[in-house]
Amino acid sequence: MIATAFAELGPWNWMVLGFLLLAAEIVLPGVFLLWIGIAAILVGTLSLQFWGYALWSWQVQVLVFLVLAVASAYVGKRIMAATQGDSDEPLLNQRGEQLIGRTATLHEAISEGHGRIRLDDTTWRVTGPDMPAGSRVRVVSATGGNLVVESAA
Repeated sequence: MIATAFAELGPWNWMVLGFLLLAAEIVLPGVFLLWIGIAAILVGTLSLQFWGYALWSWQVQVLVFLVLAVASAYVGKRIMAATQGDSDEPLLNQRGEQLIGRTATLHEAISEGHGRIRLDDTTWRVTGPDMPAGSRVRVVSATGGNLVVESAA
């Protein structure tokens, strides 16, 4: 079945597969399908050159595709790693870390190590030494959704 399809459609199978993968790359997030699509187009180009040779069977084509797909994904990963620099906003999606150093008033007293503060529009669960409600605290670190505080006095 596969051999018949490859024999009837020839190198265009690889070209169509490659362009379908490139089109899917536009719709789906990530950059992985780009490199696989490039590998399929390269196999299609090689198939146009070697189609008449007996050695160029569909099994060899699939093997070449697998090798080129792995190689292009590796090269693509290296290219993507080289083009991604440091962010100008390293704490952009880390709200807890953005609050380190800020001071607030305890909304709920810290008893047995846990309490609550209100910063901006959010109520945060805090851990720290026991203190009464209304005390001024400073955020010293953040772990997950919890803030670690100390007395600001």
